[in-house]
Amino acid sequence: MELEIDSVINKLIETALQEDIGSGDVTTEAIVPNSSMSNAFLNAREDLVLCGLNIAQAVFKKLDSSICIEPLHYDGEKIGAGETIATIKGWTKPILTGERVALNFLQRLSGVATLTNIYVEKIKGTNAKILDTRKTTPGLRKLEKYAVRCGGGHNHRIGLYDQILVKDNHIAALKDEKPNPIAAAVKRAREKYPSLIVEIEADNLNQVHQAIKAGADIVLLDNMKINQIKEAVAIGKGKVKLEVSGGVNFNTIREIAEAGVDFISVGALTHSARAVDIALDFSD
Repeated sequence: MELEIDSVINKLIETALQEDIGSGDVTTEAIVPNSSMSNAFLNAREDLVLCGLNIAQAVFKKLDSSICIEPLHYDGEKIGAGETIATIKGWTKPILTGERVALNFLQRLSGVATLTNIYVEKIKGTNAKILDTRKTTPGLRKLEKYAVRCGGGHNHRIGLYDQILVKDNHIAALKDEKPNPIAAAVKRAREKYPSLIVEIEADNLNQVHQAIKAGADIVLLDNMKINQIKEAVAIGKGKVKLEVSGGVNFNTIREIAEAGVDFISVGALTHSARAVDIALDFSD
């Protein structure tokens, strides 16, 4: 698995390098001879799911296209603590200058992939799929949603433009609509964007009934207790896809998945993933 370095990602890399280097890497420029060459290694210091290696490669190539990077593993692979991810050979200065930016991308994205994989493993054997949300780092959504896929998860809508999701505030804004806000929302969504999936957020079982009757494709069960989720599954079976959001953690996710829902969305995949420990080590 590998993400294409398109114009959006290329701009992110350029911005990150400019942010870090500014007017110049004064330490490296002051003490490292221009003639110095080095061998270095990207090493995992903990168990992880790899993601973002080609982004890290692009960082170094942006500074010096002659740097030779040999991947020993690829995005989506599980890497054990102590394993070498890739080798790097080339002029010392650009390797040192690009080190932190390359690691920032690699550690962050591998962290998202690793956390996602933990959730995926916890529901293994059920029919549910783990979804991400729009709770991403501003500017990094494309990368972080790719990291979710590397971890075995699936992407929910990418933004506000590719799927209709009628949330509680939308319903509140339509409170006076007849026969009810949900029916009005689904009708208008179908008329305006007939090719898009329509999902309705439901806070209670009455809204689940309304969403099904209105013809929604997916009903999002928001912050419902497990007994309500089971009732919603009984109501919606064979009629609609069901997604659960809110109250999802390591302790609850298995029971939620076994209730028979189709999707479980987890904001923590992107808003709470920690950067994993990956080091760039020079050979002695």
